[in-house]
Formats: sequence, C-alpha cells, structure tokens
Amino acid sequence: MQIHPHSKFEHISNRHSQQGMQKLLNRLVRKMQRDELVRQTTNQLRESLQVDRVVLYYFYEQWEGQVTFESLISEEFSILGSTGAEDCFNDEYAALYLAGRFRAIADIQVEPIASCHRDFLRSMQVRANLVVPILIPRGLWGLLVAHHCQKPHVWSSADIELMRTAAETLSTDPNILKT
Repeated sequence: MQIHPHSKFEHISNRHSQQGMQKLLNRLVRKMQRDELVRQTTNQLRESLQVDRVVLYYFYEQWEGQVTFESLISEEFSILGSTGAEDCFNDEYAALYLAGRFRAIADIQVEPIASCHRDFLRSMQVRANLVVPILIPRGLWGLLVAHHCQKPHVWSSADIELMRTAAETLSTDPNILKT
C-alpha cells in the first residue's frame, strides 16, 4: 500500500483545521469589537455623568456575575473583578431588573435599602448609585452601573435616560447578542 503525501484525508483534515481557525478568529474579532464598544460606552458615560466610576456587571450564570469593565476617575476606585454580595442579589431583584427596573440612589446613607445591599455598596466606596439592566432576548445579560464615591449625587432624568440608552445600545449589539 502506498500513501500519497497529499491524500484525500489530509486535504479534508486541512480544510477542517482552516474552518476551525476561521471560527476562532471570528469569535476573537467579535469579542474585541464587543469589548471596545463596552469600553467606549463606560468611558463616555463616566465623563457625561461626571461620576467616579461606571462599570459593567456581567452575569456569567444565573444571578452570579462580576465587574468585567470599568471606567474610573482614579485607580483608587477600581473594583474590577468584584462579584456581587452573597445572597443579596436574588430572584426578587432579578425579576425587577428583568422587567426593566432601574434604580437611582442619591445617597446610600439615607436610602431605605437592605442592610446587605448598603454594606456591599459601602465596601466598594459607593455613596450614590445608578443601575440599569442590559436586557437581551435570552434575559438579563448584565447591569450598567454608575457610582459616585466621594459624596451624594442626585440623578437627573437626563442621567437616567442616558444610562438607559447606553444599556439599550449594548443590548442590541450583534457582538453581545452572540455571547
């Protein structure tokens, strides 16, 4: 039996490898485009809202997630990689965000919120908080969150609309819909 260097099997194997490599490259390009969109969005929001920090909290499992992007006025406010408070974000809160709820807190010191939520926000140096959901057809993809850390901050209707528009832009991006 003679084996030819360019057998049919080798040709199929090479084509399969090339297709696999192309799929990998396409995924990397989509991820890079998605990451750039999120980076630009968080930076623009932080500048427009004039706050200390804007973050994207991404849900990688049902109601479990972490801060995957942040735009900061100063590195001292970094919470990149932070996860949510244990047992504080539950089905009840998730249902509210799934229904499109946003939450604007001008001062966590005086707002009537659950103690676990207040303690969690304090641990991240938060004094004022604005949260809007990023909803995709599959459900709650993440939360877009603005924090003011140095003092209370009254959120205007324009601030809330700006955050909602940014969340909607993210939620309709094809690179996010495919994640």
